[in-house]
Amino acid sequence: MPAAIAFPDAAEVYTRYLREQLVARGDPVHVGTRIPTPRPARLVRAERIGGAQLDRVTDRPRLDVHCWGATEDSAADLMKVVRALTLAMPGWRGAVVYDLAEVGGPNLLPDKETSTPRYALAVELSIRGATLTPA
Repeated sequence: MPAAIAFPDAAEVYTRYLREQLVARGDPVHVGTRIPTPRPARLVRAERIGGAQLDRVTDRPRLDVHCWGATEDSAADLMKVVRALTLAMPGWRGAVVYDLAEVGGPNLLPDKETSTPRYALAVELSIRGATLTPA
């Protein structure tokens, strides 16, 4: 019987990477998988919205990435940086992400509840799993 393979939480891997990169740029924007209360003016949220396991050791999750800003220009500027950092993710030190594809480019998607400017994009990551350790 082949070994059981477990995959990391793709949204957690992505948000940790993005948070570190933004802090390194001197831009400590809130990055997470949930919207905090109260919601900051600038925010990045990522959530897994699907994807499937490609083979025994590769998961291909699809993530939605949303960037909020106080103005449309602020949200667009944040998305521009987030998109560039996202597309640079493969090869990040120690990352299990070895490939990434943009499957939905940036688009303006104002927040339905608050009409706050928000941009969204969708990406798919190739993530390598690891042998599940015995309990």
